Amino acid sequence: MRLRLPVERPTEPPTGYKIAHPVLSQDGTRAGFTGVSLGGALPYGVLDDASCVYGRRHRPPVRLCDCGFHCVHDRASAEALLCTAEHRAAVLLEVSVLGAYIRFERGFRYARQRVHTATVGPCGCGGRAAALADAGWGRPGWRALAPACAGCVRARTSVSLAGFAGLAGDGVRVAAAGGRMPPGGPAGVDGCGVPEEVRVPEVAGAPEGFGVPELVAEAALLQARLDWFQTQLARLGDRGAEGGAEN
Repeated sequence: MRLRLPVERPTEPPTGYKIAHPVLSQDGTRAGFTGVSLGGALPYGVLDDASCVYGRRHRPPVRLCDCGFHCVHDRASAEALLCTAEHRAAVLLEVSVLGAYIRFERGFRYARQRVHTATVGPCGCGGRAAALADAGWGRPGWRALAPACAGCVRARTSVSLAGFAGLAGDGVRVAAAGGRMPPGGPAGVDGCGVPEEVRVPEVAGAPEGFGVPELVAEAALLQARLDWFQTQLARLGDRGAEGGAEN
């Protein structure tokens, strides 16, 4: 006798939570996410279908396989995963569970998903994130990104939170949470001059669609880079002056 799982027909897609690493394509024209465990080798977009990580031809999820997207039911359980050392630079995703799914005690395994919100944690220095910068590792064709404040971005490949939302597309929201804010910062804006939550129009990568919050975020990131380059030029000038004096 074969046991059959109960069939659910929800009126609305279930909501789930998961963590993932944000990634940027090698040419800088696309953005997405990659998982932290089994499916980490397969980056995915804001709206995407799952693939079997073992290369089998079935459509996920299959009961006797581990393939498919994974998420948990409650936000607190996903946030707890961010406490581990290897996941400190990951972001928290709120997703809609689409297509066929298998329900478990703590979450879902499912065929298709839409990412609604990506919550970015603090920079490694403890400051509020202003951008997502090169994390120093990646997948073929994709650079992994990590939260960075304006002061820590420097010359690394990076994209502002608004810019990442625009490249990812499909109306995804990117929010900065946690981290220190210098005293005297304007209400609703973090210490680096970046709004705590930004949303980019559905058309991804279209600068003409940016509003004031998105342009403020981009300006803060550009100013941080300019300050860093000016500091480096000043140091080079000092070294040159010292060399001339010795001669």
